[in-house]
Amino acid sequence: MPEISAAAVKLLREQTGLPMMDCKHALQETGGDPARAVEWLRKQGKKVAEKRAGRSTSSGRIAVYADFAAGAGAMVDLRCESAPVANNEQFIDLANDLAKQLATGPGAAGPDELLRQSSPGGSGQTLARRLEELLNRIREAFKLERIVRLDGCCAGYAHHNGAVGVLVGLAGGDAALGRDIAMHIAAMRPSVVRRDQLDPAALDKEREILAEAARKEGKPEKIIAKMVEGRLKDYYAERCLLEQPHANREKYGGKTIGELAAAAGMTVLSFVHWELPKE
Repeated sequence: MPEISAAAVKLLREQTGLPMMDCKHALQETGGDPARAVEWLRKQGKKVAEKRAGRSTSSGRIAVYADFAAGAGAMVDLRCESAPVANNEQFIDLANDLAKQLATGPGAAGPDELLRQSSPGGSGQTLARRLEELLNRIREAFKLERIVRLDGCCAGYAHHNGAVGVLVGLAGGDAALGRDIAMHIAAMRPSVVRRDQLDPAALDKEREILAEAARKEGKPEKIIAKMVEGRLKDYYAERCLLEQPHANREKYGGKTIGELAAAAGMTVLSFVHWELPKE
């Protein structure tokens, strides 16, 4: 077995970010060749990934990239095992670059296709290689859980801890209002944009409940239908984005999202709202 100098081990550690003993072992296994040692470590990293593949990846980070002017937007959900890793700077950078590449690149049908693409910024690395190198440093299970891309004008928001992300498809208006609408969605959690997107069966069931409540109150049958429609306003406001007063009442004075969008010449087309699993 070749003699491995402390300087060579230190240099490989600086290059890979791995423990000294791992680096020394790699150099011993590859005859002291630094390039082969890096490749050997990568292969070991893959074995670690395979061993950890069944582990829970309930922590992670949702990253959003939205360019209102360019009409490009995407969101990714990159998972790991622990909260400290989710807050690791390199992990955050990787999640952000995955979202950027998905939005500005050719698109991808699924996570594997996205990972095969080049990392944005011209480093020459694929996103899969960056993920692999980070795995070698951190030794946790990683998984690119979900990806979504919106083509056309859009805005987005990701909570500071990466636990919540929103991407909104828009037509018209401006980026600032779009982002504020995305933030509202994160806070108020509507299920649809408009009334006509609600589940008809669930809506009929709510009408039945409200009608029965009115009968128990002794209301005349001839006015119950009208009363029900009036009382459905709360049901709509809870679920329909356009009918919700913006969460920032101080800034928007209680105006609904629909009113704000109309005043700005904006149409809200769709939204995607993701949250990480609750621990």
